[in-house]
Amino acid sequence: MIRLLPVLLLVLPLAARADAPPPPSVAAKSWLLLDVTSGQVIASQSPNERVEPASLTKLMTAYLVFTALKEKKIQSTQAVNVSERAWKMGGSRMFVEPRKPVTVEELLRGMIVQSGNDATVALAETVAGSEDVFAQMMNKEAARLGLKDTSFTNSTGWPDPKLYSTASDLGRLAAALIRDFPEQYAAFYSTKEFRYNNITQPNRNRLLWLDPNVDGVKTGHTDAAGYCLIASAKRSDRRLLSVVLGTASDSARAQESQKLLNYGFQFYDTVRLFETAKPVGTVRVWKGAENEVGAGVRSDLYVTVPRGEADKLKADFVSQQPLVAPVSAGQPVGSIRVTLDGKPFGEYPAVAMQNVPVAGFFGRLADTVRLWFK
Repeated sequence: MIRLLPVLLLVLPLAARADAPPPPSVAAKSWLLLDVTSGQVIASQSPNERVEPASLTKLMTAYLVFTALKEKKIQSTQAVNVSERAWKMGGSRMFVEPRKPVTVEELLRGMIVQSGNDATVALAETVAGSEDVFAQMMNKEAARLGLKDTSFTNSTGWPDPKLYSTASDLGRLAAALIRDFPEQYAAFYSTKEFRYNNITQPNRNRLLWLDPNVDGVKTGHTDAAGYCLIASAKRSDRRLLSVVLGTASDSARAQESQKLLNYGFQFYDTVRLFETAKPVGTVRVWKGAENEVGAGVRSDLYVTVPRGEADKLKADFVSQQPLVAPVSAGQPVGSIRVTLDGKPFGEYPAVAMQNVPVAGFFGRLADTVRLWFK
C-alpha cells in the first residue's frame, strides 16, 4: 500500500511554476500577489525580506480588537477615556482628546480610515491595559497565524529596530483578517472618509476611488519603509490581495498595486476542485465497526492556475495505511496530489468524513490476523 507523504503546499509563486505570462515590473522593494480564495501566491519579489511595516502594523491591532469584540471582552459602543500617552502620539492622528470620551467603534474608524496613531494606542490600552502588554499579545497571535518573520514592539508601526515583517507575513495577516472577520472588514475597510472632532480625513488607499472592485485594506509610510500598500479586490467570488512595500510615493504604491491586481485577474483563474461535503475517496479501516471511511476536505478546495489551464489539472487521492480504529471525523487519513499538465502542483490533506468506532473483540481479532499478512 502507498503510505501518506507529508502534506505539501505550494511554496513557489505560480508564475515560477507554470507556463504563464511573466508578472509586470513592480517598482517596489518587495511585493506579493496572493489569491485569497485558494491561498496561493501568484507572483512575488523578495517576499521574505524583513522590512519595516510602518502602519501596516495596524492590521494586527485591528485583528486583536475584532477578536476582543467577538469574545465580548469589549463593546463597540463602549466609551474610552483617552490616556495622555495616546493623545500625545505623533504622526497621523484622529485628534482624540484626553478628557473627551470616544467609543471603540469611533476609534476603529480613526485607526483604519485615518490611520490615527492616537486612536490605535487608545484601542491597545483598552484591550490590554497597556501598549506593552498589547505588543506581547500581537506577537503571540503572530505566532499562532504562522507569521515566522514578524516581530511587533508597538501597536502603531512606530519605527523601532525590533519591529519588522515581510511581504509574505503581511499578506498572510491581511488574508486572515478578511477571512476571520468578513463583516468587520466590509464595514470598516472600504470607508473612504471619516469625520471626527470636526475634522474630515480621507482614507489614504487611493484604489478605493480608482477601482470599484477594491474594498480595502491598509496603507503605511515612514522614511525608512517608503510608501506601502496592501490592497484587496473582489471580482465575482474571487478575491486577490496585493502587498507592495517600499515604493517612492503615494501615487506609486497605488499604481503598482493596481498593476498586480489586474495581472492576477486577467491571466489566472481559480477553480474549485472539491467540495466540503463530497468524498474524494475511501480508506480501509482496520479493527473498526465499519470497514472503510469516506475521505474529504475540511473546506472547499480551490486552486489557482493560468487562464485556460484548468482542464490540465489532475487530482489523485492517496490513502494513509494502515488506518486503525478508532477514527475521528476530521482526522487526516490521506492526501490529494494535484498535477498540472503532468507536473507536480501541490499536495493537500484529506480527512475522515465521519467517526468510526472500534469493532468488537472478534472483529478486532480478525483484523489483527489479517494485518499480520500485510
